[in-house]
Amino acid sequence: MRPAASIIIFTSFSGIGFGLLFFLGFGLPAPRGFVALIFLGIAYALAIGGLISSTFHLGHPERALKAFTQWKTSWLSREAWLALGALFFMTIYGIGLVFFGVAIGLLGVLGALLSLATVYSTSMIYAHLKTVPRWNTPLTPTLFLVISLTGGSIITGLGEITLILLLMTGVIQVIVWIRGDRAFYGSQTKIETATGLGREGEIRSFAPPHTGSNYLLREFVYVVGRKHASKLRLICLVMMIGIPIALLSTAFNFLTSLVAAFSHLAGVMVSRWLFFAQAEHVVGLYYGKRVGT
Repeated sequence: MRPAASIIIFTSFSGIGFGLLFFLGFGLPAPRGFVALIFLGIAYALAIGGLISSTFHLGHPERALKAFTQWKTSWLSREAWLALGALFFMTIYGIGLVFFGVAIGLLGVLGALLSLATVYSTSMIYAHLKTVPRWNTPLTPTLFLVISLTGGSIITGLGEITLILLLMTGVIQVIVWIRGDRAFYGSQTKIETATGLGREGEIRSFAPPHTGSNYLLREFVYVVGRKHASKLRLICLVMMIGIPIALLSTAFNFLTSLVAAFSHLAGVMVSRWLFFAQAEHVVGLYYGKRVGT
């Protein structure tokens, strides 16, 4: 799949933003007044900034509001409603923290749970697609959720909890890569199953559907070499996991948390680039583009 910058920014920024809102909703930490305003400002900047970024991937951004109409069948629509609910409850909860120094527990918990549900819905936009075997696994929402919580934990400065989440993220990310590299072959997807003509026996294509490039090839058939993927995976682990652990293991303070957060976010963006770039859509079988990654 073509790794569009708008979607990488969306899934990276909004995920960490909602992860931060999750911890704030449960009072971790428990800021009041101006400090609460700073934490909420960071969370909203990440969450809303990411959501706005996602609209740039739409062919008609002016129609974005239509995403709210298909909540019964679309994970994208569910994500939109859950995000709206999370931001609504966390706004009221935040007003209490900033202006009155009061934490309305029920509102905070509702906002926290809706924030995590938003991240889950985002992940399911991809995880439910059987046409992309690498994504079609429970590991996809698991990775999205743990990255969201880890990013939020780094910003809130939760000490040992953050280190545990970082280690969990690293392990799950590696498992996702190992499983993903075998996913297409493991799905037994071939041109016979893609066309539905398998009952006729073994088939082959005499010629590709198009002689030149087209939308499907540009969006759904993207190739990244194994050598480059391996280097990017190493960079991802170092920035997303290694540097934050090294910094936060020595000292938990504003400076180390800030550097760790930026390093983690950069690593997450590399992870998301690979998430899209290495995803193989079955439509590639029609064009003879099943080359592996």
